[in-house]
Amino acid sequence: MRRSPSAVDLQETVYALDTTTIDLCLSVFPWAVFRTAKAAIKLHTLLDLRGNIPTFIHISDGKVHEVNILDQLLPEPGAFYIMDRGFLDFERLYRFHEAGSFFVTRGKSNLKVQRRYSHPVDRKTGVICDQTVVLTGFYSHQGFEAPLRRIRFKGSRNSQDPHFSDQQLCLASLYDHRTIPLPLASGALLQWIKQHLRIKAFFGTSENAVRSQIWIAVSAYVLVAIVKKRLHLSASLYEILQILSLTMFEKIPLDQLLAQTMSDEIQPVLITN
Repeated sequence: MRRSPSAVDLQETVYALDTTTIDLCLSVFPWAVFRTAKAAIKLHTLLDLRGNIPTFIHISDGKVHEVNILDQLLPEPGAFYIMDRGFLDFERLYRFHEAGSFFVTRGKSNLKVQRRYSHPVDRKTGVICDQTVVLTGFYSHQGFEAPLRRIRFKGSRNSQDPHFSDQQLCLASLYDHRTIPLPLASGALLQWIKQHLRIKAFFGTSENAVRSQIWIAVSAYVLVAIVKKRLHLSASLYEILQILSLTMFEKIPLDQLLAQTMSDEIQPVLITN
């Protein structure tokens, strides 16, 4: 599996943190109460963007807010964590700062900060401002006293524009991996599980049955992703899964089976009159 492209090639590990809600029928799954007339569970995923392979997965009931998942993560020094503003809790994020890791997220509209220093920018590139700031809100400042980097953009980010600094490109491209191309972030795993492993068709209604089926689906995803990466296959994960499902009882090594199938698909066709 190819490494996810980014405008700035980083040597450090880049993770994408995301949460998806799997809707359930309240009358069938009464243990998964989410709202008054709705049931659901949440799948919290930390994805390593170098291979689109999950490194952390937690299944919770629908009422658990995603920000609580930050308490269960062990920050990796030097790593980048990309997340949406649903995870914005400065007291919890300060653990990442203390561990020497970095987080990239969007600020909320009511975020109160004070500018300490402005870095030079070229507005033609879409960068409105690049600032070093400190939090001024009462609770946010108590939870995170260290300076933060704030970059505001307008329009699209062109990674080929020479006026971008490396740091500006890094922040822009990193967050783009979280919000725009979902197949490059944790949305890939969540979307693939829902669409191709038919996660909505549960075989049992108990909490244990639902959790077991989700873990089986995740295991299938990881195994197929590992096969794709190690064998350097160009086919999609879905195509590989289809091949494996049709040849489930064949006693052929995976590398030979997949290589033969791929070569058969691209054989030239001779058309004669």
